[in-house]
Amino acid sequence: MICTMLNLRAVDLNLLPVFEAAYEERSLSRAASKLAMTQPAVSHAVNRLRGLFKDELFIRQSRGVLPTPVADMVYARIRGALGSVRDAVAETRGFDPRTSHRDFFVSIPHPLGPIIAVRLRERLSRTAPHVDVKFSTRSRPIDLDRALREGSIDAAVDWLAPSGDKFSEVLVFNDALLAMARRGHPVLTLSSLPAVIRSVEFVSLRPRLQGEHPVPALRQFQRLKAKVALEVSEFVEVLMVASQSNLVALVPRSMEKVARAMFDLRPVKATPKWGPIPIKLVWHPRRDADMAHALLREELLIASKQVTG
Repeated sequence: MICTMLNLRAVDLNLLPVFEAAYEERSLSRAASKLAMTQPAVSHAVNRLRGLFKDELFIRQSRGVLPTPVADMVYARIRGALGSVRDAVAETRGFDPRTSHRDFFVSIPHPLGPIIAVRLRERLSRTAPHVDVKFSTRSRPIDLDRALREGSIDAAVDWLAPSGDKFSEVLVFNDALLAMARRGHPVLTLSSLPAVIRSVEFVSLRPRLQGEHPVPALRQFQRLKAKVALEVSEFVEVLMVASQSNLVALVPRSMEKVARAMFDLRPVKATPKWGPIPIKLVWHPRRDADMAHALLREELLIASKQVTG
């Protein structure tokens, strides 16, 4: 324990925000601008970090820098810690949304994610103009559970509950599953679900989980043993393929208007009521008392309801 304390005292903790900025910006010049430092000062700090971690950390490229695997590991550990320190300092000073300069990262795998992100940005421009939120709207986020635990992602709007740790959550809205096909498709005349299952092939998103799905509505579709001819990575590909082929799309009901208006898809009459798919706002419980995070959650809920009605 004594040795650990001595080693930590020998580390200049001012280097860690420089590492964080260089990692996030993928550029030493942009990191310098973000930190209000000169580029030589940032380069000097990075060289000291390389000596500290015994690794190159950032490989120079034609445009910016590429983090090494060691840098990936270090960032995963320190990002949440630095965020906790910032939160603690902010809480002691009080939170004013009009002057706060907090940064957040939100994951919204739901297909409406980009529109929710736009509405949230619009709202924050009025209520908290200096709060910066970055987004990931990937349909298949990588290690979302771990990112929420470690703090690299501050909140997520998703239909899959994180595993492992207990997370805080609130229902945003209930979605549902709908089968849709191109205008004129023969399946649109069928009224029997068994006839639909026998006669068509489906296009759907590639599953994020193996085995039985934890969401009952999606599990019910799995048990139909329908033939999925094509799995794709992004939801817009589902709509595009269905509009240009005889494959039938599995579409969230919240996306029905978009599928109709932009891709000329029509609902299959024989689609059963598979039950609701709860879309939830999820975050780590350590953020519960964070006033800035509470504002983010509130604005996310409002923005989501604006989009879904």
